Amino acid sequence: MSSNNPHTTASPPQAGGSLSFFEKYLTIWVFLCILGGIVLGRLFPGVAVALDAMSVYQVSIPIAICLFFMMYPIMVKIDFTQAVNVIKAPKPVILTLVVNWLIKPFTMVAFAQFFLGWLFHHFLTGTEVIRGSEVTLANSYIAGTILLGIAPCTAMVLMWGYLSYSNQGHTLVMVAVNSLTMLFLYAPLGRWLLAANDLIVPWQTIVLSVLIYVGLPLAAGMYSRYWILKYKGKAWFERRFLKYLSPVAIAALLITLVLLFAFKGDLIVNNPLHIVLIAVPLFIQTNFIFLIGYVAALKLNLSYEDAAPAALIGASNHFEVAIATAVMLFGLNSGAALATVVGVLIEVPVMLMLVELCKRTAMWFPREPEKATLHDPRCFSPFNSNI
Repeated sequence: MSSNNPHTTASPPQAGGSLSFFEKYLTIWVFLCILGGIVLGRLFPGVAVALDAMSVYQVSIPIAICLFFMMYPIMVKIDFTQAVNVIKAPKPVILTLVVNWLIKPFTMVAFAQFFLGWLFHHFLTGTEVIRGSEVTLANSYIAGTILLGIAPCTAMVLMWGYLSYSNQGHTLVMVAVNSLTMLFLYAPLGRWLLAANDLIVPWQTIVLSVLIYVGLPLAAGMYSRYWILKYKGKAWFERRFLKYLSPVAIAALLITLVLLFAFKGDLIVNNPLHIVLIAVPLFIQTNFIFLIGYVAALKLNLSYEDAAPAALIGASNHFEVAIATAVMLFGLNSGAALATVVGVLIEVPVMLMLVELCKRTAMWFPREPEKATLHDPRCFSPFNSNI
């Protein structure tokens, strides 16, 4: 029986709203930028090498600049008083810590060993020399996936939280927690899982990447938000400043992808079959960890705005640190370095898919849309059939 009730919706509500053409097809733009980066690196290898060489302790300055412009528009939208409120309700933070450090590293080892060490072993029969020792390609690839699995994401998760209309205060707290725990746990966990007593952890890389990728845009966002709200007012901030700033974050994400694959695209072009084989456990791992976090958040009765970042943070990796560590430990052209680059290739499209899944299943959870702090007219409304 049909209903004439104007509040009846044809489909369950989701987070977000009617997206622009650019946002609606973001996954397509991501693939085009990955392809464009690879082509750019092949056509102008000298330019790519020169830009890639602009680094400090393996932290790329061009990438850092792009990530700043990706992070700043997100940071400036955050109501930082909510970060304090997150401490009063720690369940989402505890859930993410458990997933990141007690589950994720070990499932990554299990999936990598099963697929790369056993199921695909006959396709990975080559060897390579690392530090004077000959190792199988399969073991080198497994080492790279482990470096990804033990590096919880920091900067990029702010983008996933932003796109999923989730609690940016919670995401910001988790960025700080992940940064600190990685400094203390990355080395011993990596040494244990890689069974390498001489594992060298690039402390400078981790510290500098956290400061540049997170600290700098955080400081700039906090100060500029305070200054604008004080001298220009909230109406000008939301209607004028954010209107012109909003496209900057996604544009910077796409430029970052172009640069990353211009720098490392040769590793992908030269190993097409191995790319597919490495991608299989990484794809399964990302979705499996997301599922664990999302279902656990549902059982804990978390609001959607807390559940989405809790699951997305666990699923994503700090691939900048993983790549830098693999290059430092095993060399630029090693199988381990290739596996971490495949991590980037897999993560961005898959995370966009999971963000869309979050928005479409938001009705499964209690809603607290005020936590999203996006100041966006597309935020959740229970009576809007377009969302």
